[in-house]
Amino acid sequence: MRLFKPRRPAPALNRAEALRCVPRKNPGVTVERIAADQVQLVYTVRLRPWFLALTRRLGGPAETERIKKLQLDELGTATWDLLDGQATVRQIVDRFAERYQLHRREAEVAVTRFLRELGRRGLIALQ
Repeated sequence: MRLFKPRRPAPALNRAEALRCVPRKNPGVTVERIAADQVQLVYTVRLRPWFLALTRRLGGPAETERIKKLQLDELGTATWDLLDGQATVRQIVDRFAERYQLHRREAEVAVTRFLRELGRRGLIALQ
């Protein structure tokens, strides 16, 4: 008897496909400018049912959502500002490399890791 269905892994994109994707900001994210070169992203996270049950058993609050904040440094803010909903990942990498005078491959690694983390947190989606 199985208690849980095994999850199917999402189909992996190859490098060329990933660079053709267009990242779009989650409209539920609030952006607060801290300084000219820094922003703070404010977003809500829904708690998992098993975590809610555990919190209730331990006498914690029964809230279903939590507000999270993510402060971006200068490079993260620059990348966030490049997400206009029309530029592809490749175009964002090229603009980032040009602005900070980096080799394209170096900029690609930095930007794609950052975008992957934003996607993992649900702050952006790739189309």
